[in-house]
Amino acid sequence: MDYSLIIKKAWKEYDPTKIIRKIEDISAMVSTNHVFRVTFDDDDIVIAKLSYFGKYEHFKEDHRIIHSLANNLLYPFENVLAKSLLKNNRVFTYHYKKAKTDAWVIFYNPVRVQQRLPRRLDENQIRKLGEQIGRFHRACSKVKNLPKSSKTLRTDVNVLLKQLSRKTQKEFDEQQKEVLRHHCDQFLVNRLKCKADAFESIPVFIDWNIGNFSVTPGLKLYSRWDYDWFRMSTRMMDFYFFSRVVSDIGDRTVFSYVISPMMEERFLIFLQEYHKVNPLSSNEIRFLKEVYRFFILNYVIKDGTYFFNEQYAKKLQAEAFDIYLPSIDRDFDAKKILNALKLK
Repeated sequence: MDYSLIIKKAWKEYDPTKIIRKIEDISAMVSTNHVFRVTFDDDDIVIAKLSYFGKYEHFKEDHRIIHSLANNLLYPFENVLAKSLLKNNRVFTYHYKKAKTDAWVIFYNPVRVQQRLPRRLDENQIRKLGEQIGRFHRACSKVKNLPKSSKTLRTDVNVLLKQLSRKTQKEFDEQQKEVLRHHCDQFLVNRLKCKADAFESIPVFIDWNIGNFSVTPGLKLYSRWDYDWFRMSTRMMDFYFFSRVVSDIGDRTVFSYVISPMMEERFLIFLQEYHKVNPLSSNEIRFLKEVYRFFILNYVIKDGTYFFNEQYAKKLQAEAFDIYLPSIDRDFDAKKILNALKLK
């Protein structure tokens, strides 16, 4: 795929009067999505995001919601999100379709960045992050009249079940398919038990690794970028990644998606500070286990080969069967978290 050609075509449709001088790939190289710094003849810069996994309609839908959110978040979060470029007062997205190539592009103004959190947080940093995310989630929940989203947790799990029933499905053997069906069913049953339909739906970004956001010297949330896994859903979708950010082992270059960070004392400290400013319910805490199950089923199994590069996708999917899925009902203890938050 000629990324530069697609970006040039996208920009020509956006503004043919402004000439591109240079296109640099600044992607993290972990996923199949690509991010580019585009420099023009007059030294102006924009960021281009190119994607070819999922559906263009979902990409366009997500970015319209994100743009509306970015424009309506109130102080102190009014400048946290990167702003998309508009054309005719609408978020500009470009759909490139030629032969077997199907890709889409969006342009952003570069987001300002202050400090990155360290690879391993101390207790003060964990407490401050918990308080800040509680406030950020509360601010997101106050933004009303966002564009509608067509994706739900239930629809994504049903898509996976449908894929597993196809005779042309060769990615997993019959034993693996049976394991995946079991976990899909468990998710759907426990979702009802936790009364997840009653949870408020807010904008969630899910992938909160420390490379995706920056903070002020006083540890206040300053900016957030990388919207690959954005969706409208329960706020609980964000918490698995926060457990990883605050975990004892800290951020690592070679990563896995084990459930254990959600059982660490450090995560309980994070939740306690969050709970003080944005109280959590007992059912939301019980649903944390299902959020993790969904994450493995949807982002590692269903979309893993499309989203992660081949090396990571194979590693993570093998670990899903050997480690992640068997650990869910064995290792997650909701009572431990409920007790720490004084909930029943």
